Amino acid sequence: MAMRVFVAGGTGVLGRRLVPQLVARGHQVTATTTSAAKLGQLQRMGAEGVVMDGLDAASVRDAVEQARPDTIVHQMTSIAGKPDIKHMDRWFAATNRLRTEGTDHLLAAAAATGVRHFVAQGYAGWNGLREGGWVKTEEDPLDPMTGTTAAPGMAAIAHVERTVLEAGGAVLRYGAFYGPDASDDQVQMVRKRQFPLVGSGAGYSSWIHLDDAAAATVLAVEQKATGVFNIVDDEPAPAAEWLPYLAECAGAKRPMRVPVWLARLLAGQVAVVMMTEGRGFSNTKAKRELGWEPRYSTWRQGFKEGVA
Repeated sequence: MAMRVFVAGGTGVLGRRLVPQLVARGHQVTATTTSAAKLGQLQRMGAEGVVMDGLDAASVRDAVEQARPDTIVHQMTSIAGKPDIKHMDRWFAATNRLRTEGTDHLLAAAAATGVRHFVAQGYAGWNGLREGGWVKTEEDPLDPMTGTTAAPGMAAIAHVERTVLEAGGAVLRYGAFYGPDASDDQVQMVRKRQFPLVGSGAGYSSWIHLDDAAAATVLAVEQKATGVFNIVDDEPAPAAEWLPYLAECAGAKRPMRVPVWLARLLAGQVAVVMMTEGRGFSNTKAKRELGWEPRYSTWRQGFKEGVA
């Protein structure tokens, strides 16, 4: 059945893959951007574009009221520039506001206009709680990263999960994105040997291709899914495996290895945690309940096809 879907953040890296998939499935899509210059891009994807400031409650309310959607999909982020894990609080400052204030504005607009379903972006890259096994499910808590520069971002993600679940919606914990425009900066750092392995490289990460993330989102919309889902590929893996393989696919030299003490000094504690203690995630629930199967079942396939 065709639905009216409101995509907040339609010109972001995931929005640009999601909107065409929704349109191809026959849905009527209204998608937002912060720039009038990008309205044509949304129209070319088959959506009705609207300029909206996700941090302005009135702007959000007006956009949602005009669209009258069946479902709101929250994909608003503002992650720009070279990755800065050492100062993640600054790098993610705008995104953290969109995940707190922006989420609240969208939920308020949904309640005011009678929108009954809400899907929001979460995160499940490496941020499982650092105890027990290396691979976590939806039942396992996320790591608040207390005392690090990642703490504000983790608090913002926790806010998304708490408020969206209270509203009866779904939170899709996407793995680390790769694909068109999502991993270019990272690949360039690898090619310049600016992305070393830290210590043992035993920390796990989970990855997801943008097209697979979009496909899972379409299913969550169509099925009016509720609850938390890990949207990751089938192979969570330690940095000691995926980083050298990424370098190989990118035609780069093998990454250098640096000791923990030096990495902590140069890149900060968050980088050390990611590389040595990070936890990956299982996609069993998403496969079982959404009927989702990633086209790129492993980052090995995706890196080889998309980075080489």
